[in-house]
Amino acid sequence: MTKSTLLFSLCALCLGASAVAAPATYEMDPEHTYPSFEADHMGISVWRGRFNKTSGKVLLDKAAGTGTVEVSIDTASIDFGHAKVAEYVAGPEQLDAARYPTITYKGKLGGFRNGAPTTVTGELTMHGVTKPVSLKINSFKCIPHPMFKRDYCGADVSGSFKRDAFGLDYQPQWGFKPDVTLRIQVEALKAE
Repeated sequence: MTKSTLLFSLCALCLGASAVAAPATYEMDPEHTYPSFEADHMGISVWRGRFNKTSGKVLLDKAAGTGTVEVSIDTASIDFGHAKVAEYVAGPEQLDAARYPTITYKGKLGGFRNGAPTTVTGELTMHGVTKPVSLKINSFKCIPHPMFKRDYCGADVSGSFKRDAFGLDYQPQWGFKPDVTLRIQVEALKAE
């Protein structure tokens, strides 16, 4: 191998490595992304629900250990598996989806280990109020998508907040506790 061939090969290898290490944008898969939650019901049981319509994107640089996430949730898509309860919670006395049609979360990925984030530090905007909410990434994995042949990442995420901090202080006199636990499943496909 000549010196010029070797030099050309090394340059090509370096360029290929920098392309692999570059930040990448991932679009959330709405069919495989469900923010779910648990909330107290008068101190006697825990109600579980989820939002059925979510969109968002993740900017991820695995090599640099940086990234951001932006999520948009359709407030009216709340689902308890009970239509009347969902309609009431989306109504004017609680989430008021007509006035606040979108819940958003914007955050920075952190705590990277072997190219995978373990935390998200960001802000949740709900019911017209924006507050900091930190999330823990319990698992994170990327694989080649079997059909699209692009990087496909998934995560299991959890966190908590107090709904009264967002002006959602429904019936505390009846024993409703303000604590909300988040359980979020998310999958995202690398953009072309």
